[in-house]
Amino acid sequence: MKKVLNAGGNSKVIPIPSHYAGWDHVLLDIDPKGNSDVVCDAREPITLPSAVYDSVYCSHNLEHYYRHDAKKVLAGFIHVLKDDGFVDIRVPDMHAVMQTVVANNLDIDDVLYQSAAGPIMVRDVIYGWSVEIERSGCDFFAHKTGFTEKSLTEVLDEAGFSWIFTRTGNLEIGAYAFKDEPSDYLTTLLNITKP
Repeated sequence: MKKVLNAGGNSKVIPIPSHYAGWDHVLLDIDPKGNSDVVCDAREPITLPSAVYDSVYCSHNLEHYYRHDAKKVLAGFIHVLKDDGFVDIRVPDMHAVMQTVVANNLDIDDVLYQSAAGPIMVRDVIYGWSVEIERSGCDFFAHKTGFTEKSLTEVLDEAGFSWIFTRTGNLEIGAYAFKDEPSDYLTTLLNITKP
């Protein structure tokens, strides 16, 4: 059975993408309240066994680390991935956020969009969801860096991923990054096209 490490996913109640259906879902999170399978800071997966996972899913977590620490997180992902594995990363698209703020003359405390959890203000995307930071008292929910499509590609390349595919939309960047050339199975599963 294929295995996916959900890095910083908070809780298994939060759904992961459907392309992981039937995979063994292993949750890694720093916060033990979400009943994580692995309680660990995502900067430290290098301490875990190597080449265990077929994928690492990291949704809206990489921006919670300073840029230099994001490199450590990605080095850990390389460590735990099998040679034919890939990372599946989602982060806020700061380029699109800035364009939207300017185009709509938004203030930092204005609502940028509505989510299932409630209104998300401009500052929530830049600095972290203020409601959760205040409620939990945990500063690890704060954002410490941000990415554009270009900067996310660069940091993935610097980490050692040789095949990187990105897409943007809905104020989000998604990236699939591979250590080695992706198989036909994965390009079909993830709906990506090799150059």
